[in-house]
Amino acid sequence: MSSSYYSSSSSQSYYSSSTQDGRTDSHSYAEQTQTNPDGTTVRTAYKDNDKPVQYSEEHFPSGRQLGGAGGQDSSRRIEDVTEQEADRRYKEAIENEYAKREGGA
Repeated sequence: MSSSYYSSSSSQSYYSSSTQDGRTDSHSYAEQTQTNPDGTTVRTAYKDNDKPVQYSEEHFPSGRQLGGAGGQDSSRRIEDVTEQEADRRYKEAIENEYAKREGGA
């Protein structure tokens, strides 16, 4: 029996700053998500003005639903799929995203 190993990661960050009456407000947020067979880990960092950076880390074991209302939202279901099926779904999602950007959907 063959086994496969998968891993993925993504990150995003935001920064905003505004000045009014000589006072600057700044806010920074960063998030990193890593997924492997053990589950998904989400790490965040947030900084507001001159306050210390606030860090958090949360781990969601494999098979546990992330979000959703009491497990009733099947679109948020974690599901095992073959690598070929995952590739097909990814390609379909990318094509749909390009169609949206081009005004086709």
